[in-house]
Amino acid sequence: MSVHKVVIVGSGPAGLTAALYAARANLDPLVIAGYEAGGQLMITTEVENYPGFPEGIQGPELMEKFRKQAERFGTKFIDKNVTSVDFSRRPFTLDVEGEKIQAKSVIVATGASAKWLGLANETRLRGHGVSACATCDGFFFKGKEIAVVGGGDTAMEETSFLTKFASKVYLIHRRNEFRASKIMQERVLSNPKVEVVYDTVVEDVLGEKTVEALALRNLKTGAKSKLAVGGFFLAIGHQPNTQIFQGQLDIDEKGYIRTHGPLETRTNVEGVFVAGDVFDQRYRQAITAAGSGCKAAIDVERWLHEHDATHPPINTEKNW
Repeated sequence: MSVHKVVIVGSGPAGLTAALYAARANLDPLVIAGYEAGGQLMITTEVENYPGFPEGIQGPELMEKFRKQAERFGTKFIDKNVTSVDFSRRPFTLDVEGEKIQAKSVIVATGASAKWLGLANETRLRGHGVSACATCDGFFFKGKEIAVVGGGDTAMEETSFLTKFASKVYLIHRRNEFRASKIMQERVLSNPKVEVVYDTVVEDVLGEKTVEALALRNLKTGAKSKLAVGGFFLAIGHQPNTQIFQGQLDIDEKGYIRTHGPLETRTNVEGVFVAGDVFDQRYRQAITAAGSGCKAAIDVERWLHEHDATHPPINTEKNW
């Protein structure tokens, strides 16, 4: 069985940027892209805040360009899912639906998925008024009345941010008090653009081609109602895609991979690195994910130079 110099798990902005840099460093990277290749940008319609695209670009098109650029320099892809890993010894072993793949180093870039409510029309209207990223999509709701669901700090941050664009923001929460920090609550509750709807759940999203209203139910009275809005933002948290790394890597209580040592991409396992939203709980942007993918690839190249005699040093300035 051949041993790859570096295997990258994940194919969003972090994984594909890592692949591009690793390929240009002559590491012959293999990307295990997964069936849902491309990450969260694959369900994002218009991306207007990625540098280099002044007219904006569709999320799937941006990911296609990332992939083609990585392929241009020799990156190989497997469009299947990793089902298990063994990081207890080197070379590392990854099980890809029954096929064993070995690697001298690994970059984990599996990302994080926004939590959804599981409503009937939630998926159908994603990108058409339904969003889980205010920073990404808030600009498209200038002058509109919109709604946010959630009760933690994330919901407060998203609501505050959206008041910069929307004419009114309804904050819907299933309880009569928030989990968010007091200072975050005060900031939101004192904003004249915000109206809180307590003790209420969203039962469905209404609209044919775009969001037109929400179907609500009051948990105390059982009363049902419709709330006319032009957008619906979910702010109930993210779930890092780290299930297959449980017991293999140091993972925090929220499921995010912890980094160790002076390099922010290094995990607790020597030779395994991390990039993107699978460890970044704060920014969760395509540009920051891409940046961390670049860092991970550079860190891997230097680590291989130190630990692998078959990988000679390169002229970093020339190749990066």
